[in-house]
Amino acid sequence: MGRAAAAGGGAGGARRWLPWLGLCLWAAGAAAARGSDNGEALPESIPSAPGTLPHFVEEPEDAYIIKSNPIALRCKARPAMQIFFKCNGEWVHQNEHVSEETLDESSGLKVREVFINVTRQQVEDFHGPEDYWCQCVAWSHLGTSKSRKASVRIAYLRKNFEQDPQGREVPIEGMIVLHCRPPEGVPAAEVEWLKNEEPIDSEQDENIDTRADHNLIIRQARLSDSGNYTCMAANIVAKRRSLSATVVVYVNGGWSSWTEWSACNVRCGRGWQKRSRTCTNPAPLNGGAFCEGMSVQKITCTALCPVDGSWEVWSEWSVCSPECEHLRIRECTAPPPRNGGKFCEGLSQESENCTDGLCILDKKPLHEIKPQRWSRRGIENASDIALYSGLGAAVVTVAVLVIGVTLYRRSQSDYGVDVIDSSALTGNSLLLNSSMQPDLTVSRTYSGPMCLQDPLDKELMTESSLFNPLSDIKVKVESSFMVSLGVSGRAEYHGKSHSGTFPHGNSRSFTAMHPRNKATYIQHLSSLPTRTELRTTGVFGHLGGRLVMPNTGVCLLIPHGAIPEENSWEIYMSINQGEPSLQSDGSEVLLSPEVTCGPPDMIVTTPFALTIPHCADVSSEHWNIHLKKRTQQGKWEEVMSVEEESTSCYCLLDPFACHVLLDSFGTFALTGEPITDCAVKQLKVAVFGCMSCNSLDYNLRVYCVDNTPCAFQEVVSDERHQGGQLLEEPKLLHFKGNTFSLQISVLDIPPFLWRIKPFTACQEVPFSRVWCSNRQPLHCAFSLERYTPTTTQLSCKICIRQLKGHEQILQVQTSILENERETITFFAQEDSTFPAQTGPKAFKIPYSIRQRICATFDTPNAKGKDWQMLAQKNSINRNLSYFATQSSPSAVILNLWEARHQQDGDLDSLACALEEIGRTHTKLSDIAESQLDEADFSYSRKNGL
Repeated sequence: MGRAAAAGGGAGGARRWLPWLGLCLWAAGAAAARGSDNGEALPESIPSAPGTLPHFVEEPEDAYIIKSNPIALRCKARPAMQIFFKCNGEWVHQNEHVSEETLDESSGLKVREVFINVTRQQVEDFHGPEDYWCQCVAWSHLGTSKSRKASVRIAYLRKNFEQDPQGREVPIEGMIVLHCRPPEGVPAAEVEWLKNEEPIDSEQDENIDTRADHNLIIRQARLSDSGNYTCMAANIVAKRRSLSATVVVYVNGGWSSWTEWSACNVRCGRGWQKRSRTCTNPAPLNGGAFCEGMSVQKITCTALCPVDGSWEVWSEWSVCSPECEHLRIRECTAPPPRNGGKFCEGLSQESENCTDGLCILDKKPLHEIKPQRWSRRGIENASDIALYSGLGAAVVTVAVLVIGVTLYRRSQSDYGVDVIDSSALTGNSLLLNSSMQPDLTVSRTYSGPMCLQDPLDKELMTESSLFNPLSDIKVKVESSFMVSLGVSGRAEYHGKSHSGTFPHGNSRSFTAMHPRNKATYIQHLSSLPTRTELRTTGVFGHLGGRLVMPNTGVCLLIPHGAIPEENSWEIYMSINQGEPSLQSDGSEVLLSPEVTCGPPDMIVTTPFALTIPHCADVSSEHWNIHLKKRTQQGKWEEVMSVEEESTSCYCLLDPFACHVLLDSFGTFALTGEPITDCAVKQLKVAVFGCMSCNSLDYNLRVYCVDNTPCAFQEVVSDERHQGGQLLEEPKLLHFKGNTFSLQISVLDIPPFLWRIKPFTACQEVPFSRVWCSNRQPLHCAFSLERYTPTTTQLSCKICIRQLKGHEQILQVQTSILENERETITFFAQEDSTFPAQTGPKAFKIPYSIRQRICATFDTPNAKGKDWQMLAQKNSINRNLSYFATQSSPSAVILNLWEARHQQDGDLDSLACALEEIGRTHTKLSDIAESQLDEADFSYSRKNGL
């Protein structure tokens, strides 16, 4: 085992004693020299300063063996008789030393320098507790000196990094930290960072720090810091490169300042003005987020219309002047010109002779000075007399005619108008339903066209079996002459009225149909509303009830006990289908119909529930929805936000309707303010078709309306009037508030059977027209033409899509022949026969069970199983303070449940909720069956229980 293994004897022992043997031989030679010549000085090899220990001028240094190359250790001392190396506690053989001896001229002392080589094999063969080491030992007359220990190690650098830097995406001015752990090596590797293959000098950039444990730290990221970063590790053996890390410094977009409001887009009247901003402060870079919010804002504006000036009446003539003239003036003040209007045309001052020739000019009568002029004036006066005489005769003639007509009309007052049979009131849908008996004590006024448009109308009007005779009613219409001209008149119904009641007769429209569809026409005629208002009424008392507007989604629930005993009210409910009176402000849009319920002076003791449909895709992250009410002055005021806490009313927003608990009647509507571009309105898209006047043409009309039942009912009503047919089941389109427009196109038209006009197969509707489409039903019309009359089948696709949004396809497969056409139902069947239900039959929960639930949950419980738990189990989790202010919170919660489940009436779900609370273990539907025998609450399973 080398020198270490042979340290006990043999060559190793000899090697260990060789330095001492050499030292003894040197001492013997020196003594012999002294004996032969005692008078001479000490030889030159003996130090001149006896008593000095050796001093190391150069000590061995730590060294690394690179690959297989040996390293040299050197040692230099003075004064020194001999120097030897000792490695790992063993003397190095004398033959392995290379010695040199020089004389220090300044001190006259000899300096000895020794070299040895250490190989890689020697280091690898050493297996000690510490690194391989070597030490110098120098001798002098007085003793020895030892140098420091120099370690010898094999240098290396592994290939793989212990941790490579990872790519990062950071916002501007954010901190960037790239971690790097270099490969293991001897000596330890030095780390250097490269950016895009260029070294990084942290001393020249104070924003960069590379001193912290080989990591790269950028305190505040700049756009210039984006790039590829590489960690370089190097020692005396090799260099290593890490994987590159890509750093992206991104910038999120920021809005610029709003521009000034633009001028009003109309020169006169109501319009809008807008302002805009751009996402350039800063603009998004390197994948940064785009600005959130609207880039354009619009507000309504009113431009003052120009008013042209108009003259006032002339003033009185002035006093006659010495020049024989008098004056009169007028001013342009009736009205004065305003807002850029034109000034009055004509003269503001007028003068004329005031003496009729009697004035003296230059002391001569005027007729002597200008006889021709006087003669001409006399002729003019004669003409004026004739003119005035003719006008007077005309006035007298007209007066005589007026008096004569007046006397004639008075003499014919009883028979001057046509008195027609009550069957002539076919224009009034109230009389079409034989189940509705007329109330002769209520004053009503009906309006509608009374002209007969085709023989079918007359045939329908003469069928007395369809209508109840009203022998005691006199109906006044315009004369037969006006009817024959096709001029629509207004019918009036006269009778006694009750004060405080609302007219409950529905005004309906009348239209003609083919005789073979006569039965269908009679069946559906009463369901056609007017374009301005849908209306229904009912009389309610202490037992309460439910008032439903069929096919509209609007419902009013009057709880039991809301109206005092021995009182009854005629309650009405209507929907505005004309131009909305609620004008949206800014980005606010109307999400529901305007619903009116009354009478407004009615007082209820328990909140009633009003259900209003809406078209918003409900999400608190994207919409801020408000409930608004119209005041008596016609202005709209916000009642509450749907998400806020309030004790005056309560709003529960379901996916397709909003249920509102209120204490007073009025006109209500829902508005929405989009918070982000992801706000979605739900639109119902449908396609109707009908033949045009040309027998070869066929018209397709595509509608996009708010997804509320009443909005679609208005479309159906219009199409029935136009003879349209629903060709495909309506579908739902999610329209985002991202300012992108809507495209409607006709695809896959049979090429040899049908054709469409060039450049008309695709129509684009601006975003604002769709987003605020509650004004009028939005539709696009397409005209198709058959090549031959024998073509009776039409097959095509209607594509409705929003750019960068949702898309729907309507597949049209229909026959254009009326007798072969398949009928598609407009609405689901509803109980429209009795829109007003009163008493217990209007409620899903039997009254006795309702009383038990209220008595149980209105009492506070230490375990928390009170009305708050009942609300939670029915998904009522917010604004519980509203229920706490009610005399019976449980009753109000159950009223809200009744409003939400008017269609399904799922009592099992309520029973399950009660069982989860632990108050009951029997299904509510089973309990309801046990109550069937009660006299006041007669129910059947057929009615939903």
